[in-house]
Amino acid sequence: MSQPLKVIVGSKNPVKINAAKCIFSMYFPERDIDCQGVNAPSGVPDQPIGEEQTRIGAQNRVNYCKEHYQAHYYVAMEGGAEQFSYGAATFAYVVIDNAVNQVVGRSSNLPLPQILYNALLNGAELGDVMDKAFNTTNIKQQGGAIGLLTNNHATRESTYTQALTLAMAPFLHSALYCQTN
Repeated sequence: MSQPLKVIVGSKNPVKINAAKCIFSMYFPERDIDCQGVNAPSGVPDQPIGEEQTRIGAQNRVNYCKEHYQAHYYVAMEGGAEQFSYGAATFAYVVIDNAVNQVVGRSSNLPLPQILYNALLNGAELGDVMDKAFNTTNIKQQGGAIGLLTNNHATRESTYTQALTLAMAPFLHSALYCQTN
């Protein structure tokens, strides 16, 4: 039997680790998946505001993992929020790297109530804001804001899983993605 496919996730959050393991198990069903979470600094605030800050946080986590660990793939997810012209929303950036290519992906937006977004602008983290608003504990390691605001029809993990699934496309069809004309 072949050696396990080793995946390092730039977080110890079980939601992020499970999302990564899910997509690698789906794309590589013939392989055992060794998916481990590690503490990787994002280099951005605990609650990133804006798409750029959120993307950079995910890329910083992946780059840290590449520098400190040996694996087939490195994965990071970073949740952020932004005030768009149509309203406040939360989303995540995902980064997958196989030491040859680095692919950046992004989740869909979840509209945020303005009062919750305002709390983020005042320095709070979304998980803490949601725990307070819904009287939950450590929701960020469970269904997240997404689970609470959609009555669990979607969850933080399902959103990460979808974003990671889409970000895998360039690894699956690398010859096509390398073509420029």
